[in-house]
Amino acid sequence: MYDLTAALSYGITFGILIMTVVYTFIRYIYSKELFYLSYFFMQFFSLIYIVLYSELFCKIVFLQDLSLFIATIFAIVFAIRFYEGRFLPEITNNKELIINTLLLIFIILTAFYHYILFEYLPYTIIYAILFISIIFNLKQGFKATSVYVIGWSLICLILYILEFKTYFKTHTNLDLVLIAFAIEAILFTISVAYKYNLLKKENVEIKSMLLQQSKLAQSGEMIANITHQFRQPLNNLSYILINIKKKYENNLLEKAYFDKKSSQANEQIEFLSNTIENFKNFYTNNKDKEDFEIKEVIDNALTILNADIKKREVDLQLTFKTNEHIRVHGIKNELAQVLVAIISNALDAIKNIENPKVSIEITSNNADMVLSIKDNANGIKNKIINKIFEPYFSTKAEGTGLGLYLSKMIIEKSFQGKLDVESSQEGTIFYIKIEKTI
Repeated sequence: MYDLTAALSYGITFGILIMTVVYTFIRYIYSKELFYLSYFFMQFFSLIYIVLYSELFCKIVFLQDLSLFIATIFAIVFAIRFYEGRFLPEITNNKELIINTLLLIFIILTAFYHYILFEYLPYTIIYAILFISIIFNLKQGFKATSVYVIGWSLICLILYILEFKTYFKTHTNLDLVLIAFAIEAILFTISVAYKYNLLKKENVEIKSMLLQQSKLAQSGEMIANITHQFRQPLNNLSYILINIKKKYENNLLEKAYFDKKSSQANEQIEFLSNTIENFKNFYTNNKDKEDFEIKEVIDNALTILNADIKKREVDLQLTFKTNEHIRVHGIKNELAQVLVAIISNALDAIKNIENPKVSIEITSNNADMVLSIKDNANGIKNKIINKIFEPYFSTKAEGTGLGLYLSKMIIEKSFQGKLDVESSQEGTIFYIKIEKTI
């Protein structure tokens, strides 16, 4: 007959370990971060160890020792994967050597006390390695490992001051290792939550950086487009001024003629101004979400690509099978970035095609707007179509491989929409599905 308190205590510990095992495995499935997988295996074998250690069901000493050994190996792997910063400090003089040696001795002594207190090697190893991470990388600021190490250090200090282990052994029949499992689960959860927030913030910053990097990669092409689009209006302005000058020199400049040429000149200047505005909006790093018309963004993207469309003599068709004033909510210039990337790819795909065509079609249902971009090239090969949205994957020698990757990220993250592709020998169709605003 087992002691009821002991059975309950072990039962709670089993429950905590099962929850951390399930939680870390699910997190690994979604994130593919290896530190989750290593922590999962460590806690899994820790569960086997504590079940055998409890002797509630059976006692197999060899299997218990084997579980402890495997848990220790995965504890080392986890600690290294979770480690933040340099493994060895930069030492430039004897003073730094002495200080870092003393700090390392302090870590060893603290970890030794941690083991004496709880007598479970895997958690002590994690604590020691992550403590090194904090001490040797103090200049890097507060990190997720800091939460874990500071938490364990404060608990160890409090238990040391209160002489808790002696009291615990005197007044209970339980082992302090049970408390260690509970503390470990709590500190790991808090540390991972903090790390997740840091990674989320980093992902936002990386996304912004990649977006700007992608735009800069297109700068040469954009400058060529601007040059081409400015050349004709400037030529027109030159002809208008020459005609006005000739009329004036021959005393034939009438008010009606002057007003007509002045109006034509203003039209050319307005075209140049709109072109500048479109390019400026495209490169503006605006992160404010708003309601806007799809047609406005399409017109902006086509203005930017107009030079390429004309140069390649592309038959471009824009069809609205819904209200032309349909609106969506999001960051306008990011959607323009997506359209420029996809249409640019279409233009590249049809550059050697006879009678090149690009069709842009907008449809909608009660909830969503669907924008499709279709070309009449030879399609995308089956073996690479699943890779086109991966970062840095490109079939072009000069390509960055960021355009479609960022496009998918923008549609999914900024617009909570979907970006899909279908391809055949008749051509490729990209579908952008976004919830429309009322």
